[in-house]
Amino acid sequence: MNTDPKRPALATIAAGCAAGATIENYSVLVYGIGAATVFSDIFFPNENRATALLASFGALAAGFAMRPIGGIIAGHLGDRYGRKPVLVGAFILMALATIAVGCLPTYSQVGFLAPALLVGCRLLQGLGDGAEWGTSVMVTFEHARPGSRGFWSAIPQAGVPLGLLLANAAFLIVKPVHTEWSWRLPFLSVAILLIIGLVLRMKITETPEFENIREHDDISHSPVLEVIKNNWSLILRVIGLRIAETGGFYITTTFLLAFLSGASDTSGVGLLAICIGAAISLFAHPLFGHMSDIYGRRTVYLWACAFTAAFGFPAMLLATSGSSVAVVAAVAMGLVFSHAALAGVQGAWFAELFPTRTRTSGASLGYQLTALIAGLVPLTATALDQSVGWAGVAALFSAFGVISGAVALSTPDRALRASTPTEEVHSIDVRTGTVR
Repeated sequence: MNTDPKRPALATIAAGCAAGATIENYSVLVYGIGAATVFSDIFFPNENRATALLASFGALAAGFAMRPIGGIIAGHLGDRYGRKPVLVGAFILMALATIAVGCLPTYSQVGFLAPALLVGCRLLQGLGDGAEWGTSVMVTFEHARPGSRGFWSAIPQAGVPLGLLLANAAFLIVKPVHTEWSWRLPFLSVAILLIIGLVLRMKITETPEFENIREHDDISHSPVLEVIKNNWSLILRVIGLRIAETGGFYITTTFLLAFLSGASDTSGVGLLAICIGAAISLFAHPLFGHMSDIYGRRTVYLWACAFTAAFGFPAMLLATSGSSVAVVAAVAMGLVFSHAALAGVQGAWFAELFPTRTRTSGASLGYQLTALIAGLVPLTATALDQSVGWAGVAALFSAFGVISGAVALSTPDRALRASTPTEEVHSIDVRTGTVR
């Protein structure tokens, strides 16, 4: 890590980046929980619950459609002008859009204007979410030394389970409160996270690697176009690698929650199960990141993909068993071994695939283009459950693991190549594999 006394400690940098990842995932997940539990009634009323639920998940998908645009904008600005300005701007946009959802009128108050406003807020959320990941992870990655980048890059990724934990805890707290404001409070409470996150993020300095390319006048004038031209195959690989992580995550946290909400014997267990799984995942993310520093990114990733491929049917069998303990086991195992084990490795692995001058653009494009798939997962899983039953959802879960595992087998792993503690790595030429 950098020893410049003017720079904040790496732990402070990682915490500031994790704050943004927390809001990113809190904003999406608090909407996902709302979509699975209450939005179908207050924004999309319909006599057929399945139809209303599909409409509610459709608005969720609309936000995911904006993520690639956010990733493109953030990638260009981050590689062109620096990581920190994007880090702060994305954070503010995400938070304000989420707070706005808590202020919206309902369908009973303003009719069709209510779902239109909700979709508008989701689009803004998606734009901010798309700008967040690539910048926060790249900032942490570029401040850390080779040999420990897997661990430190996994800290912002831990914002996923922390956001998930906070979102589910918020709904658990307000669930007994039967007032007009009960569903709004989880969204309005983002104001607290906004203040804390801004304090941390304003302390973050520009990364040494970006300062290095700026000093040597090596900044790309069109980073998005450059990375598409030179490294388009790696962008596709990032998409393939992410499918297992993001697909399994939204089946576990969004579809299963809606599924359990419709089952009277386990209707109250879903939120608690997600909270338990998320709490364990807080520690699992950096653990798997650290393991990737030791054993390599591909090795850890393949293991997690194999688990995902094998876990689809057992997961659904546990979730449909009617046992609260079985439900908790299914959700917790899915979150830890199908999500944290993959997400904890992604930050460093994806960053190492691209040279510094186009790193944010390349990693963000691949990561956020997968959001187009992720946004459709709850819809697809719900449709499969309605048409062929839970076995269709189980097969989808397993298929995600197979796809990502196949991609991982052929994706370059440069972690161990640049793991010498004293080595300064500014970028890696993906065409030659050489460290610069």
